[in-house]
Amino acid sequence: MAAKGTMEADAVVIGGGPAGMMAALTAATRGRRVVLVEHQRFVGRKLRITGKGRCNVCNDCEVRPFLQKVPGNPKFLYSALNRFSPADTMAFFEGLGVPLKTERGGRVFPQSDNAHDVANALERALRRANVKLLFTEAKQVLTANGAVRGVQTADGTIEAPHVLLATGGASYPLTGSTGDGYRMAEELGHTVTPLRPGLIPLECAEDDCAEMQGFSLKNVTLTVFDGAGKTVFTELGELMFTHFGVTGPLVLSASSRMRDMERTRYTLEIDLKPGLDEDKLDARIQRDFRTYANRDFRNALDDLAGRSMIPVLLRRSGIPPETKVHSITREQRLGLARLFKHFGLTVTGTRPIAEAIVTRGGVAVGEIDPRTMESKLVPGLFLAGELIDCDAETGGYNLQIAWSTGHLAGENL
Repeated sequence: MAAKGTMEADAVVIGGGPAGMMAALTAATRGRRVVLVEHQRFVGRKLRITGKGRCNVCNDCEVRPFLQKVPGNPKFLYSALNRFSPADTMAFFEGLGVPLKTERGGRVFPQSDNAHDVANALERALRRANVKLLFTEAKQVLTANGAVRGVQTADGTIEAPHVLLATGGASYPLTGSTGDGYRMAEELGHTVTPLRPGLIPLECAEDDCAEMQGFSLKNVTLTVFDGAGKTVFTELGELMFTHFGVTGPLVLSASSRMRDMERTRYTLEIDLKPGLDEDKLDARIQRDFRTYANRDFRNALDDLAGRSMIPVLLRRSGIPPETKVHSITREQRLGLARLFKHFGLTVTGTRPIAEAIVTRGGVAVGEIDPRTMESKLVPGLFLAGELIDCDAETGGYNLQIAWSTGHLAGENL
């Protein structure tokens, strides 16, 4: 439906993503006349591809551990999460007819493993609640005497005393995240902190990564050190080597803790055998070496490492590949064990923000009332979702931020 001329509403929501849909639905079920403006041809476009098309709806955890997974302004989210927690999110979607399941690490998905089921349930709920969906472009938030009075769209004017900006971040631009929300917020006097990629693959200096492109490691521990040698992240999980560096769940979560990429040179350390300390690993290597005593070293690691990684391990060990296993010294063997426990990489940067799952940075949280999501600068203006300077690790946390801030804004529109 396209808007023509002028219409009136109690509230206008700009952005048909998770935060915008949640806010519009919350406000409409409280009797508000709500118009949702979305410049794409349908709502929930990014939501439909999140979690590799499965949609990691939220994370089944309490508020306190949730906030520990939020490196970007966690205290700001306290009210929103207590008002609409992960448990509330799960009950909400079950109530919309989307059965859920909880997987490793508390990650919650629809039982169907289909993100469209989540987005379609929200769209149906919006229509049942009589939210007017306008598929057009929002050009400007209109004000009078410093307060909100409506929205100018490409097709006309919507007069309303309350407007929510929920336009998403700068990541995944093909899904409609154009950055217009930042522009509109700045036009109204808000500060937008520097935008950086969040939950993003990492580029590494070593050619080893390209040599192992496509090779995945499971049940390894990734540790990140900053330029001063301080540990900023360590966790067990999986990652994958690429032509530019590394990616995968562990890497994406690690990237959320690497807050000063411009000022420090981060290094990665992969423990390939986290279940064994160096003494037990050495005992394991000795058993293999006894089994393969008469082989060349290059043919003695098949039981310890994946085929794609063996040439790199051979080179890094410093042991000539043609060395007979029975002639490898104790010092060389212990060095091999250390290599398995401390496989290092040097981070040179991240992939571009267009490839990020979320955007770090956004509208400064000090300019938003955390109890209502209303602007402290412009009465009647609300902000929610990725547009705000809050971000979390991977695992359903960022979507929960959208649900919680959207719900809180919707209650107060």
